[in-house]
Amino acid sequence: MESKAIAKTVRIAPRKARLVIDLIRGKDIKEAQAILMFTPRGASPIILKVLNSAIANAEHNNNANAEHLYVKEAFVNEGVRIKRLLPRAKGRGDIIKKRTSHVTVVVAERE
Repeated sequence: MESKAIAKTVRIAPRKARLVIDLIRGKDIKEAQAILMFTPRGASPIILKVLNSAIANAEHNNNANAEHLYVKEAFVNEGVRIKRLLPRAKGRGDIIKKRTSHVTVVVAERE
């Protein structure tokens, strides 16, 4: 049985979030939680929250045992880009793209 959790439109660039998500893919959930707690990146608390939500979904919806769960899939897709204008010389403006992410974590029971 699989359970998943998705956080949409998270205000962190996907490139930065992928560095953290690659650390936990395929790991047991206790190990993944420990890695996320001690990784000094801005995406770590966000991904930890999504992981905990996926674990809670597995326990509540599928009656899964948390001891036997592992991170089956974990990926970050690009969300919408928020566009802002930065004033420049001579009345011009530069567009700043503030990138967002969709974080998905799928947990499953080991066979």
